[in-house]
This record gives sequence, C-alpha cells and structure tokens, in this order.
Amino acid sequence: MIKQLVDDFFEISDGNYIREDVALDSELNGMQLFDKPIIGIASANDPIFETYSNKHDIMYQKFIGPKVWLKSAKSVVSIFLPYSEQVKTGNANNLKRPSLEWLHGRYEGQKFINELSEFIKMKLEHAGHKCVIPSIDDRLDVRIGTRTNKDVNTSLSLTNADYWSSWSERHVAFAAGLGTFGLSKNIITRKGSAGRLTSIIIDIDFKATERPYTDVYEYCTFCGQCISNCPVNAIHINKGKEHTVCSKYIDWVLKEYYPRYACGKCQVKVPCQDGIPETP
Repeated sequence: MIKQLVDDFFEISDGNYIREDVALDSELNGMQLFDKPIIGIASANDPIFETYSNKHDIMYQKFIGPKVWLKSAKSVVSIFLPYSEQVKTGNANNLKRPSLEWLHGRYEGQKFINELSEFIKMKLEHAGHKCVIPSIDDRLDVRIGTRTNKDVNTSLSLTNADYWSSWSERHVAFAAGLGTFGLSKNIITRKGSAGRLTSIIIDIDFKATERPYTDVYEYCTFCGQCISNCPVNAIHINKGKEHTVCSKYIDWVLKEYYPRYACGKCQVKVPCQDGIPETP
C-alpha cells in the first residue's frame, strides 16, 4: 500500500525536478533530485522506541515514542530517498562548500519530501485511517545549540547534548530495518547514505521489516573517508561528529546561500555513498 502511494506521487508530482524559476544555475533546470526510494516499517510497539526514549546516551531522553504522537499507532513507516547521480556528483566536485546541486537537494528536496508525506497522509486519512508526520507536526521540538544560544562565549562550551529533537528520522530508519549508522552519524542503507528521510506514524498494523543487523554501526567500515571530506574537521575516528563544529559551518552556509543550507560532504566520495560498503 505505502509503496503504491509513493510510486503514485512520483508519477503525478513535478516537485522532484528543479523548475527554471528556482534554479540556481540555468544548467540545473530540470535536474532530478531523488531516485526511487526504499521503505522500511517498524511496529509502533517495538521495544526499541522505549529504549530511544529512556536511554540518555542515545537520544538524551528527548525522543517521543510513536504511541505518544498517535495513541492508536500500530506502525511506523520510514522512507529513504536517495539523491540522484547529478546531485551526488555535483557535491563531490568541491569539498570546501556545498554544490548548487546539493543545496537544491536539501531545500527543494525537503519540500518535495514534505509534499510526499502529506500526500500519503491525505490518502490514508481519506481511507479512514489516522496518521501523524512528526517532522512537520507542530509538537516537534528541536534544539540546535548554535542557533538557540546566541551567546558566543557560552556556545564555546556546547556539547552534542545541546543538539536534539523529539523525533529522529535516522533512529526510526534504523528501527525500520533500513540501515545502520555511520561514523558521521549518517544512515547507511542498501541504496547508500546520500539521501534524505521521512517517516509516518499510522494506525495500520503493517508487517514489520526485518532488521538484518544488530550493531548500531554494523554497515560502517570506519574507513575514515568522511573524516577527510569534512571541510571543518568535525568528524573524529574515536568520538564521531562534533555537532557544534558542524553546526557553525551550516550556519555560515545559511548566511551565504539563504534560505538554502547544506553540506553533505560526509555522504559523497565515500564507500557508503551508493550502498553498503564491503568490509575490507
């Protein structure tokens, strides 16, 4: 059912292609943003969501489980949309700043994803079901340290715990069997890590997707290529990503390219860009 709705939206919507009136360069007119997505499903009763909510070192106890978003929740659908080859290739050309292709993928791409999510919700509600899209729900709570704290002196002491949200697309993707985390905190799926995620909580009891892994970083080879790619040295082999360093760079990009912002260098020119990397 969900796959058919996704396929239907890809057929009827022109939002997956850059229009001439928004293109940052004339050569990007008509550029495709995403390839066909992959879908995973988790039971709303899966104990992993309780773990997300209660274990401080995973989500700082800020994660709100699916049953809180929707009392009648039975399934959580996670959708990974891999970027098109043009978007990925564009961002691999210069590792110092985001490419125009990637900026479109992040900004116009997110608009397309929101429209896709709303389309699925509308169709299911018309069929008598209840749905919630946490990422665009008014109850979503997000904290980004460098933007919520304007005191420069205080921002120097920010830690990763100052960056959180009450719903995590990546953690949901892990729960739904789509993939595991990488060193840069991305999600590595069978279609790679270069892409975007959305999820929907639904009162339909779908069959859950098997999780073919047990370890959080099972698909990551810790090759270190994302470390080399990062323009601000925010990723480290022993402690992963420093969110403040990364966030300050994104804040700079936002000023340079407002209203667009992005980076994504840890998702391109890496072994996990297009799929699960082979273990050395």
